[in-house]
Amino acid sequence: MPLQTLQSGMSLPSLQDQFAPESRCFGCGPANPVGLRLRSFAAGDRVVATWLPAEHHQAFPGMLNGGIIGTLLDCHSNWCAAWHLMQAAGISRPDCTVTADYAVKLLRPTPLDAEVQLSARTVTVSADRAVIEAELSAQGKIRAICRGTFVAVKPGHPAYHQW
Repeated sequence: MPLQTLQSGMSLPSLQDQFAPESRCFGCGPANPVGLRLRSFAAGDRVVATWLPAEHHQAFPGMLNGGIIGTLLDCHSNWCAAWHLMQAAGISRPDCTVTADYAVKLLRPTPLDAEVQLSARTVTVSADRAVIEAELSAQGKIRAICRGTFVAVKPGHPAYHQW
């Protein structure tokens, strides 16, 4: 199981590695060898991640593709929702959550040659859904923001028990 060292110096598995190691999600699935393989970590009231773009993620020379930015924010926000819904319910594994809606604002170009940082927080949590706000930064500047609603799915939904 891959580990990441957080600022505290502790090595921890990502939320994806802990709860969805067989996921093939393009954005965050550990089992997708050609996906982005985003790894998110609970850090107090936030969920955080870092990710390094590659040449094939570019929109135009030197800049990260907006669709990749949207995917990173969507997946990261989804894991923030799953984590916080799990905490609110007092359960040991998160329910599979899906995106009900989300909106991304691209504020400025994101350089391709710099690590990006993602941070997400819960705005509201109810029994089966959470509203999340997230941001993507690079080189010390916020490059994109996102707000979305993420819902824990029930039996009968195609994503139910897919993690």
